[in-house]
Amino acid sequence: MNFRNIGILATLIVGLGSCSVIKKNADEQNSDNALSVVTGKKWQLIEINGQAVADQINGKMPYLLLEEKSYSASGGCNGIGGDLTLSKNGRIKFAQGMSTMMACPDMSIEQALSKNLIAADNYTVKDGILSLNKAKMAPLAKFKLIQDNKQELSGNWELDYISGPRIAFDGLYPNRKPTMAFDAASGKVSGNSSCNNYNMTFKTNGNTINFGPIMSTKMACEGNGEATFFSTLEKVNTYSVSENTLTFIMGDIAIMRFKRK
Repeated sequence: MNFRNIGILATLIVGLGSCSVIKKNADEQNSDNALSVVTGKKWQLIEINGQAVADQINGKMPYLLLEEKSYSASGGCNGIGGDLTLSKNGRIKFAQGMSTMMACPDMSIEQALSKNLIAADNYTVKDGILSLNKAKMAPLAKFKLIQDNKQELSGNWELDYISGPRIAFDGLYPNRKPTMAFDAASGKVSGNSSCNNYNMTFKTNGNTINFGPIMSTKMACEGNGEATFFSTLEKVNTYSVSENTLTFIMGDIAIMRFKRK
């Protein structure tokens, strides 16, 4: 083989290697995008074992919320949650986790959902519908994407936990606890910081949340309660709503918790 042929062969090998790298990078990017389609979003349960599910079970919407490594769900009664393993090839594994222990009139959807989550080993998404499957059998459960999560925030909330301060919660707020009132239609929040009245805007995308600048009255306040409330609120980037509890999260750490009033 002469030097010219060796050169051509080397060029072909390099070219093939480059194509392989490009394809691998493209596959990884596409896989990452596929994961982002299902995570950080709330999905409403619409079908279980081939049977349609009502919008409300025991007066509550049955749902599934997938994060990168965890999940939370409800079949219309108790809150369900645990560890989650999502693979880039459409594989999924739900680990049995914690659950509240309430008794409700209709437990059938919750029981079926809990069982099917553990049984599922793969998922598909098509036309805004998430299907959880086992092997290639009929879907175990189907969910539709909830496009706007603002509505679940609507209403009045009162703070009952905040992280960070060394002072006990009751010592931080001896007379009045901070409140928040969300207006989903206007995208505005108002409330009381335990001292001053305040308002701001908010935006959501899936379970992420961003607050606009805080505007408040200027009454002098005793203690550090208001300052702690405002400074902690600025750190929030995600949230979750379960039953009548609203939790604000920074990264993967719960830093504020509210109860519906």
